Amino acid sequence: MYINAIGHYIPEERITNEHFKNLNGLDADWIVQRTGIETRSRCSAEENIDTMAYDAVENALPRLPYSIKDVDLIVAAHYCAYDTVGTAAHRVQRKYGIEGAKALYASSACSSFVNGLEIIEGYFAMGKAKRALLICSEQNSYYSNDSDPKAGHLWGDAAVAYFLSKEKESDNDIEVLSVYTEGLGHIGKGPDGVMLRPKEEGITMPDGRDVFMNAVKYMEHALNKNLESSGLKKEDITFFITHQANMRIVKQLARMMETPMDKFLNNIQELGNTGSASAPLVLAQHQNQLKKGDIVSLMVFGGGYSCAAFTIKK
Repeated sequence: MYINAIGHYIPEERITNEHFKNLNGLDADWIVQRTGIETRSRCSAEENIDTMAYDAVENALPRLPYSIKDVDLIVAAHYCAYDTVGTAAHRVQRKYGIEGAKALYASSACSSFVNGLEIIEGYFAMGKAKRALLICSEQNSYYSNDSDPKAGHLWGDAAVAYFLSKEKESDNDIEVLSVYTEGLGHIGKGPDGVMLRPKEEGITMPDGRDVFMNAVKYMEHALNKNLESSGLKKEDITFFITHQANMRIVKQLARMMETPMDKFLNNIQELGNTGSASAPLVLAQHQNQLKKGDIVSLMVFGGGYSCAAFTIKK
């Protein structure tokens, strides 16, 4: 499986830590110390999950080696939803006139993007698709509450669009070496660790400590499983990218893996927690810096709980 083109979109607005002082009583320095977040991206009143998805696709199109109308599978994989019936997958299909393609929506919290990747891998293996578009658009601000002192200050908005093919399409393709996902609803707080109930309190994280501990443990677990299936070792990896939930999680993972922090690519300082878009967004932002032969492993942890990882080679 190959990545043919990567696009992303980040809203222009940035919300600083000072914004939260009068809303939830948290000092700007405390937020930085506890999360590593200095600002977070936020949609304007005219933007939403669908418009960000369109912009991410548009960003990818100049690098796409075939027509978007040749796509025969569209997967929207994210947990924020502007419309759960007319999904982002269907909106993109309509906007670009992609006739004959399958279109579907899948969610597994912050593991959603990697689960979407695995769904596409499955369609390719079954011979039911040859070219796919994976959309991940997270508008956390649509559901989050800035006055929530436990999690209101974490969230950012962004979107990515990845075009993939079963066979290699060009010399610029990025090879997907392996994909691993695992549901973890049975551990820790599980489905009660992070919740999104639109008609009630929106996004909440009642027990951040439980999320922190399991995120560190199971992102490394997913990475190890993923590397094992691809026959690689940690020493073979050029860069690591984790779910951008908390810089302290990244630092703890680096210590556990005995790996220097300069091998971890991050964007949480500026963009906050952009949900399941966060790890693939970091890759999108750094795609032009990768050299031929570089290997990058991405690992994520999602509320619910779930974990996942995938490894790519430039």
